Amino acid sequence: MKKILVLGAGRSATTLIDYLITNSEENNWFVTVGDFSVELAEESVGNSEKAKAIFFNVTDDNQRREEIRNSDIVVSMLPARMHFLVAEDCVNLKKNLVTASYVSDELRQLNEKAKQSGVLLLNEIGLDPGIDHMSAMQLIDEIKEKGGELTSFKSFCGGLVHPDYDHNPWNYKFTWNPRNVVLAGQGTAQYIKKGKYKYIPYTKLFERTECMNILDVGEFEGYANRDSLSYRDSYGLENIPTIFRGTLRKKGFCKSWNMFVQLGMTDDTYSVENSENLTYREFTNLFFPYNNKLTVEQKFCNYLNVSNNSDEFKKAEWMGIFSKNIIGIEKSTPAKILQKITEEKWTLSKEDRDMVVMQHQFEYLLDSETKKINSSLVVFGDSQRDTAMAKTVGLPVAIATKLILNGEIKSIGVQIPTTKDIYNPVLKELSGNGINFIEEEIS
Repeated sequence: MKKILVLGAGRSATTLIDYLITNSEENNWFVTVGDFSVELAEESVGNSEKAKAIFFNVTDDNQRREEIRNSDIVVSMLPARMHFLVAEDCVNLKKNLVTASYVSDELRQLNEKAKQSGVLLLNEIGLDPGIDHMSAMQLIDEIKEKGGELTSFKSFCGGLVHPDYDHNPWNYKFTWNPRNVVLAGQGTAQYIKKGKYKYIPYTKLFERTECMNILDVGEFEGYANRDSLSYRDSYGLENIPTIFRGTLRKKGFCKSWNMFVQLGMTDDTYSVENSENLTYREFTNLFFPYNNKLTVEQKFCNYLNVSNNSDEFKKAEWMGIFSKNIIGIEKSTPAKILQKITEEKWTLSKEDRDMVVMQHQFEYLLDSETKKINSSLVVFGDSQRDTAMAKTVGLPVAIATKLILNGEIKSIGVQIPTTKDIYNPVLKELSGNGINFIEEEIS
């Protein structure tokens, strides 16, 4: 019997754990799910005889090593900063590891040691990163194999609310970590367009967007991710003139979110004095020059050069930033206060469903003729538990785990899923689970 150790039983792990338990009888597996919240772990395994839940503390060296030693493969769905502890033990104990997170510089340094131990540390095999890598590489390899020369590659992904449950003026609800959404884009975005390097400072990020229609789910806008340039090496596109990766929101979101960026509400570097006793209205007023003759609403409009009839103002008003609700968080940063405000408005209700949208845009030369292809994915969630995000993050991880255990993936070292031996079988099974890309030739 093969023993699978899953670390982390959060929202993104539900589909993963269900898949492993469902397939445990056929494949002779036993699944152990460890989490700091044993209740969460117990809920994830239910009454299965092929699984058990345990309390797990990743910082407990003895427990961590003992659990890894007693497993055949480890799946880490822990926060990314915790992966290295697990990965180092996996290399030392010669156990394969699968994660959905980006490869950190620290983890990358384990590559040679992992190869020497004959161990695979497979990372970036969730949604973004993950499905984006695999689906892009499949088409990139196909284009190259027929003699095409790629001149432009753009890729966009977003987690959003299902259209049938999209009932607020922002056309958005949280389907992922709210803190990450509030802090998104901080730093400088970099990409290349027609051979020219381009950099977008955070203060301009939400002003420079690209618009697109995706299948039958509407019009979207994409803002640049922090680093598009590193994907040239990852995808074998070192000389491509244009490469751009971005995050999707419904049209109009970015212009409105940019108001909070310009005000300084997304700043996480300092604490607001007396924040626990301030109202949202008083918090908003902190960012304007002193003026006791104008209302907070008037200051807002003057400072941002918007009218009180504009969509942007109406969205801000709906969000509640002018209300007299008390913040109630001590020594809080502006970003944490804004997170609290947004969570009150953007949290999915029990009835809501989510949606994942992804689109790759390819341009290439073939026989001196320019070709364009859009490859698009739309996945809907089924419930609050079986979300589109959980499916698209968890299923690739689960499928890869099965393929490693069955000996179908034989790679070793620190890897991401950009090679055929990984992406072909994973994408094939994803397709059988309703995660399919639709390709459109653009004239």
